[in-house]
Amino acid sequence: MGATALVLAAGEGTRMKSALPKVAHRILGVPMVAYVVRAAEEAGCDRVVTVTGHGAETVEALVPACECVRQDRQLGTGHAVMCAREALADATGSLVVLSGDSPLIRPETIAALIEARERAGAAVALLTARMPDPTGYGRIVRADTGAVEGIVEQKDCTREQCAIDEVNTGTYCFDAAVLFEHLDRLDTDNAQGEFYLTDMVALFADEGLAVASVTVGDPLETLGVNSRVQLAEAARVMQRRINERHMLAGVTMVDPDLVWIGPDVELARDCELLPMTFLLGRTVVGEGAVIGPSARVTDSVVGDGAVVDSSILLEAEVGPGATVGPVAYLRPGAVLAARSKAGACVEIKNTTVGEGSKVPHLSYIGDATIGEHVNVGAGTITCNYDGVRKHRTVIEDGAFIGSDTMLVAPLTIGAGAVTAAASAITKDVAPGSLAIERSEQREVTGWAERRRSDGAP
Repeated sequence: MGATALVLAAGEGTRMKSALPKVAHRILGVPMVAYVVRAAEEAGCDRVVTVTGHGAETVEALVPACECVRQDRQLGTGHAVMCAREALADATGSLVVLSGDSPLIRPETIAALIEARERAGAAVALLTARMPDPTGYGRIVRADTGAVEGIVEQKDCTREQCAIDEVNTGTYCFDAAVLFEHLDRLDTDNAQGEFYLTDMVALFADEGLAVASVTVGDPLETLGVNSRVQLAEAARVMQRRINERHMLAGVTMVDPDLVWIGPDVELARDCELLPMTFLLGRTVVGEGAVIGPSARVTDSVVGDGAVVDSSILLEAEVGPGATVGPVAYLRPGAVLAARSKAGACVEIKNTTVGEGSKVPHLSYIGDATIGEHVNVGAGTITCNYDGVRKHRTVIEDGAFIGSDTMLVAPLTIGAGAVTAAASAITKDVAPGSLAIERSEQREVTGWAERRRSDGAP
């Protein structure tokens, strides 16, 4: 049986100065707690239980695949484990305890911690780090032999203990059975008046039970996020990790410090990401595509060789060789087929644009189906909403829509048909026909001169 993970995510995070629970704050579009859960799963934990408390319903919605237990009063990390005791009654073997506000923990590190405990047959294995400035962290106290004797929290440290630079990271791997046999021996005799899970280490050591440790190579991996400053620091680290992984796999970034990519984004080789590009959610970018500068793409697909210039895509699909922008907005349901175009200042939603078709400038196209090799002139609007219901517009293959045409849905423009510029089309247009809807132009001779003589400027 694989290991079990217990993620502690009940804290409020008062230093975040937020109505949102601390672990719900996002890094590259993903909540902090979700990074921790994912790391546990990728490390081989076949069961993940999350302890929630402050904003429990909000946090639980972020980890739908987890079992969740409530800690109604936040009385320390030991108390959080006590709250999970019933849910973990059948847990055997390794129990990894993780902090929901430490999103940078790597699966490899968790797996190494599990392996270290199991190899040593230890009651617990601690993940430690060496910090240039250990202020605020619990210190690892070792015997002359190097064996771990205990952990002392910052508020309880003596002057000598404050000088110790090896710190507790809040990540542990316990023998589940041994932990629960000893859990009731925790007390609140400390500066915070809380049940410290760290006290288990001294209890085990006093009984002669083995205590193992693993020192993490990069202390940043154990960064706990307690403020917006630390949130930004964690985001920078995650950004660097993700960008380096993609660049090593063949993705070009002109300036990786100015590209932000979510952890679930998939990028093919030879795509190019220009500065101020954000790729978030489950976005997929094809081979040789160019995104940016100043683009934001969320939960969208961009095909091979496509170009997205200074535009926003949300739940949209851009086919191979298609072009978007600059300053286009593709909303949910927008689908551009191969070699099609959504040009400057174009907004498209819930619409399919056929292969080779163009919506080049200054248009709104909503709830429409556009066939192949259609040209939609500048300023075209599909009038799709009557105040109660949405209606569809169909433009068949080869049609030509003149500039400044209002297409009042429901409406069908037949194959090869043409609408004259500045027309408001309210009736279906037969294939191959020209539709014109304009009032007669009138000219009043001498009007401007008479107006000036009446004293007008």
